[in-house]
Amino acid sequence: MHPPHRTRIKICGITRIGDALAAAEAGADAIGMVFYPQSPRSVAMQQAQAIARALPPFVSTVALFVNATEAEVNAVIDAVHPSLLQFHGDESPADCSRFAYPYLRAARMKTGLDLLDFKTQFTDAQALLLDTYIGSYGGGGEVFDWSLIPKNANFPIVLSGGLHASNVGRAIAQVRPWAVDVSSGVELSKGVKDAAAIRRFIAAVRDADAAVQA
Repeated sequence: MHPPHRTRIKICGITRIGDALAAAEAGADAIGMVFYPQSPRSVAMQQAQAIARALPPFVSTVALFVNATEAEVNAVIDAVHPSLLQFHGDESPADCSRFAYPYLRAARMKTGLDLLDFKTQFTDAQALLLDTYIGSYGGGGEVFDWSLIPKNANFPIVLSGGLHASNVGRAIAQVRPWAVDVSSGVELSKGVKDAAAIRRFIAAVRDADAAVQA
């Protein structure tokens, strides 16, 4: 008998220590911090260090980059010591692998993207993070068509893009991802999280896991 699956949860776009602690206390597995200056959720290095230090044990930290230079990524690795890197721009496989550091590669989902081929290019990625394709980088809080995900994708998928407490259960039932990633769906404003919304989101994930096992 297989053990029950537990969908992992990442709360992204964390900019404040209190929000990071609220996510951890609610049961999040990981928090994401954005190192992309054009993002309204971008976090300064000193604040990122403070957030990482404040987290309790066994909560992972993910550092998100969009077309950053090698020096910029190395500076975050040295100062923040994230658990994972997340590349969300136009980075090549060599760009992602050069740091010899575990990473997620974002795939911006749209009709025509061959996700299986994309994964063969980023063969050493820990997982693919699937987000909505929009004109700029990031998902913009919009859901993409989950039917674009191949049924025979045999690698870990982190599902992102417009998730919130009201639709994440349906997403888990349909996609069965390894993990879900939420940012705007648990916010009061960009970069400011709502602790109650985080708790509702995580409860909805747990309810969906239970329903899938039933």
